Amino acid sequence: MIPARPAPPRRRVALSWRSPRLRGWVYQLVALVVIVGLVALLTSTTLANMRARGIQSGFDFLAQPAGFDIGEAWFGYESNDAYWKAFAVGAMNTLRVAIVGIVLCTILGVTLGLGRFSRNALVRGICYGYVELFRNVPVLLQLLVWYLALTEFLPPPMEPVVIGHLFFLSKNGLSFPSPVWLPGHGLTVAIIIAGVVAAIAYVFAARRHFERTGQPWPVALGAAGIVVAGLGLALLAGGAPLDWELPALSEIQVEGGASWTPEFLAVLLGLVFYTSAFVAEVVRAGIASVPAGQIEASAALGLPRMRAMQLVVLPQALRLIVPPLTNQYLNLTKNSSLAVAVGYPDVVSIANTAINQSGRAVECIAIIMAVYLTTSLLTSAAMAWVNRRAALKER
Repeated sequence: MIPARPAPPRRRVALSWRSPRLRGWVYQLVALVVIVGLVALLTSTTLANMRARGIQSGFDFLAQPAGFDIGEAWFGYESNDAYWKAFAVGAMNTLRVAIVGIVLCTILGVTLGLGRFSRNALVRGICYGYVELFRNVPVLLQLLVWYLALTEFLPPPMEPVVIGHLFFLSKNGLSFPSPVWLPGHGLTVAIIIAGVVAAIAYVFAARRHFERTGQPWPVALGAAGIVVAGLGLALLAGGAPLDWELPALSEIQVEGGASWTPEFLAVLLGLVFYTSAFVAEVVRAGIASVPAGQIEASAALGLPRMRAMQLVVLPQALRLIVPPLTNQYLNLTKNSSLAVAVGYPDVVSIANTAINQSGRAVECIAIIMAVYLTTSLLTSAAMAWVNRRAALKER
């Protein structure tokens, strides 16, 4: 009988300065101590100078009544509510612009980036002219131009542009139908979201099954079935928002439904048209980096041009597109702070008003920094996950 091979002895970690791992931990610890010390010194010095000048400090003002109105709020807000609620409204308005803007600029930017490779010279010229125009005009100027166009050239509120008797566009903004929410509809939304998450999980499970066994699952049909099943369950469980509040034209303006103000539209259009030009260049550069032999090989296999772009080119270009695309998403979110120039009540506008009324400048600026830092870190984390999924994996 062959004797069992003895287990190798456990390696001891040598606490020596020659160990790169030990030096790395020491350097990081020293850097952390220095950063914490500098922040503590800066904070103590600022507070001492403020006390010497009789300036109040602290975040206790957040519980005091704000005393000002906000034109746009996602949830109930009154002028006698606390400052923290006003900042929450401003943060939600910033998130609304950022999320909607990221979705729209991605769609428009990818379309323009693909259009740069069109065989039609007119399409290529239009895409090229769009990119060169919007990326070379300052974003603040674009916001002001859009706001001027919406407030000066649109018809008055009593004579709006009507689209299908459902959408009304005027100097008051864009009015559109909105669902009538009832108490049971919260459960409906939760079940629908759970169905969408289950469908996404099914898509990933189908991909792993194909990579492991080579047997495909019906991805599109299965995911659609899960979503439809979740929608049907939501109808049975909580009832769906089938009743809609439609906007209607009264004697002086459009009433009812939901609306986007000219300020919101100006900020959204300015950021989307500006950022989509950079997204288009990112997509174009990513596609151009794919070797021409890949496209020739797909053509030799008989793949149509669009299918080759979908199955061969874009998956390889995605790993080069995602990192710079993350920067553009971050830029769009941070550029939303320019909304104060057109009067949109984002978190910067709310903070400016709070500074003028409470005098807590340092605290309000710290809240602005915290909001943008949080949104940027969440965006970076989401795109880092996408980047890991798109990266090449060696077997």
